[in-house]
Amino acid sequence: MQRFSRGVEHRLHQIFEVSLLAKALFAMVELLSGVAVHAVSADWVTRTIRWLASNEIIEDPDDRVAGWLMSVAQGYSVSTQHFWGWYLVIHGLVKLAVVAGLAFRLLWAYPASIVVLMGFIAYQIDRFHTTHSPFLIALTVFDLVVIWLVWHEYQNMKAKRAR
Repeated sequence: MQRFSRGVEHRLHQIFEVSLLAKALFAMVELLSGVAVHAVSADWVTRTIRWLASNEIIEDPDDRVAGWLMSVAQGYSVSTQHFWGWYLVIHGLVKLAVVAGLAFRLLWAYPASIVVLMGFIAYQIDRFHTTHSPFLIALTVFDLVVIWLVWHEYQNMKAKRAR
């Protein structure tokens, strides 16, 4: 394992902890969003999106965001609502479990989090091919950095336990 100076190691550990906090906050947002998606009726969501988008389309018939919102409203059904609700809840819970394991320095959580993040990356790359969203690329790069930080922390934890 590559060793860095104490100052660099300390800074890497701080970055690791900040990335854990970011992952935990994002996981909480996902979890709460999933609960909210389940709590609100699909019909209300569809009506609200159509109402918001129709005002924009009246002003500008070529409004790309409003057009996208209208297409979302057309495809939003109860089954779509259930999928996204459960997806967000499960995604948030899995992330929170892994982050909690890392925060408590449980040795199993390090390789588990790497596997989980690699799974998320595979899904994000697959979704990118469909959506071409730059957000997915940014999230994937962030996840790759976190994987490296987790691996680095894991190596340090194993070295400390071996001593």
